Amino acid sequence: MDEHARAFRFGVVGESIRSGAELTATARRAEELGYATLTLRDHFVRDPFGDQLAPMVALASAAAVTSTLRLGTMVLANDYRHPVLLAKEAATLDHLSGGRFELGIGAGWLRTEYEAAGMPFDAAGTRVGRLEESLRILRSLLSGETTSFAGDHYRVDGLTVFPRPERCPPLVVGAGSARMLGIAGRHADTVGILPRALPEGAISDEITERLPDTIARKADLVREAAGDRDVELSMMVTPRFGADPRAAAARVAVTRGWGASSTDLVLDMPSQFVGPPEHIAEQMTERRERYGFTYYQVPDSAMEEFAPVVALLAGRTRQA
Repeated sequence: MDEHARAFRFGVVGESIRSGAELTATARRAEELGYATLTLRDHFVRDPFGDQLAPMVALASAAAVTSTLRLGTMVLANDYRHPVLLAKEAATLDHLSGGRFELGIGAGWLRTEYEAAGMPFDAAGTRVGRLEESLRILRSLLSGETTSFAGDHYRVDGLTVFPRPERCPPLVVGAGSARMLGIAGRHADTVGILPRALPEGAISDEITERLPDTIARKADLVREAAGDRDVELSMMVTPRFGADPRAAAARVAVTRGWGASSTDLVLDMPSQFVGPPEHIAEQMTERRERYGFTYYQVPDSAMEEFAPVVALLAGRTRQA
């Protein structure tokens, strides 16, 4: 598929959900508003996103109260679960949801969370190597194959998964570094382009990680690694609405600590969408042509305000 002709879709990240009632209300409302997915984060410490429900269990509950909404993880830390056990949970959740599950997974990055749980926070190269092996195992098991694998980190001997999915649930990988982008391009169905993770266990807040040339380079790395595979490009964004795009961009620049002098940079950042809904829809259409992004996720706090953009763009291809 020509990536620039791919239809737009939109998701909600339910990061402020703290109860079962909030979960079901958010899932139903997201479906009602035309969002394609509800995703949940994977953290068991309060910072930086607040308390979170366990994603796989919570998504099963969300599946029970919706019929078309897809359910996903944004994203699981690979080190928290063995891939064989994760494949079993993913296959079960995909079955319970009628094939609506999307498995998002990353290498793990939050050092303080590892330390709080007494888990070793290995060097980035080790964590990333484990993730690549895990992706190979997950793809094989969730495709219904009898799986044997011998790597540096995992060994699997003749396993299958039940219930067998009718098709492998889409694998989603968030990536910011060159190696991770390559792995994502080779193994994922959807790649979330991120700022790079830092060795000390945080996500970079450098403005350079968000500039057009950097994002274009990262998208190109994914495409080069994917070869002939059709890979969807995704990004999580927090839109800033307002009648005047420049004024909204200035507020973003100041809030993020980049200073008002960075307003023009914010206006051109692929991850920043500012102004009224019609202007944001135009920005997304232009950036699909420039970078190939067609799947955007917004925090649940922005779900209602962003809904007019969903109404303008969801399901629209370039030819529409």
